[in-house]
Amino acid sequence: MTKAAELAKWGEVSTNGQVSGRRNIVINGAMNVAQRSASVTGIGAAAGYFTLDRFKLNLASTAGRLTMTQTADGPSGFANCLKLDCTTADTSIGATEQCKIEYRMEGQDVQQIKKGTSDAEKVTVSFYVKGNAAATYTCELQDTDNTRYNGQEFSVTTSWTRIILTFAADTTGALNDDNALSFLLDIWLHAGSNFTGGSHTDNVWHTTANQRVGDNQTSFFDSDARTFFITGVQTEVGSVATPFEHRSYGEELALCQRYYHSNTFATGKTVSAGGAVNSTTIAVNAGMPHPVIMRASPTGSVSDGTHFAVRHRSVATVCTAVSLGSDPRSTYFQGNVSSGLTLGDGCFCRSADDACTLAFDAEL
Repeated sequence: MTKAAELAKWGEVSTNGQVSGRRNIVINGAMNVAQRSASVTGIGAAAGYFTLDRFKLNLASTAGRLTMTQTADGPSGFANCLKLDCTTADTSIGATEQCKIEYRMEGQDVQQIKKGTSDAEKVTVSFYVKGNAAATYTCELQDTDNTRYNGQEFSVTTSWTRIILTFAADTTGALNDDNALSFLLDIWLHAGSNFTGGSHTDNVWHTTANQRVGDNQTSFFDSDARTFFITGVQTEVGSVATPFEHRSYGEELALCQRYYHSNTFATGKTVSAGGAVNSTTIAVNAGMPHPVIMRASPTGSVSDGTHFAVRHRSVATVCTAVSLGSDPRSTYFQGNVSSGLTLGDGCFCRSADDACTLAFDAEL
């Protein structure tokens, strides 16, 4: 299929030559949304969403440590990027060690690639990268429903470079059509023999774990001077890498909030209104809607119970404990105090100090 035909199939070309239509499966590929933190230091032997929304760091290293940062050092057209700094080297690589950036996808969001059918589509991944020195890493697509992998090596230089990788169609193993994890985009930066011990072949779907990472893989932890920058991550159906699909910050934030959202309140601000007193020590507030419908019932967390207060009969009583209950659409708030409430009265929850924070996590 020609490039023109490919573009006609997956999008429309406007009069100014730009490709329109929804193409990028990745959310926050321009690295603009970082609800949790802009920078986290001393990360080692841990997995989590530390800074940039939707991009999970999976790090299992005995000695290696790094800093993960959202930084304003993107290539032309990009305000931000994800930066990793090696702060402690790890030159003795254990078999199970790994360091990779993961982008996780719901099965229902990747049905268009038709994986596991005779009409299966190729998938093209593109992104911009640079580092402090030349390096070779591996970009992998992973089908978790059927335990299948396809990886390709790519090179990093000291200048921003757009990497374009087209992955073969896979007619084996259909993806579940639901809201659970089915598909991953992995950027491998460090790997032990459990992932490198076999003979790797680029762009071949397989089921062998020790062939996942390329034979020329650089270890990100080979020096405490090592850095890695990435932005403009795009995953789309077909064999053509179209221009990066920029979305407004508001839209990107709303897409991220399907998986995670948080809110910090200044002292004295209303957290939840419309509550009732259940006993002299317990107040329950009516459901607070999430900003968007979340992927699943989220896990709610609070900064600390004492950061919240129950406002009742013109008196704000600091809570001794707080609990949350949630479904994908809303959450309810229960505040416990030591005494002083009147059964049946109305009340509302407010912040007791500037550290008052609610967070809701429905990540894959």
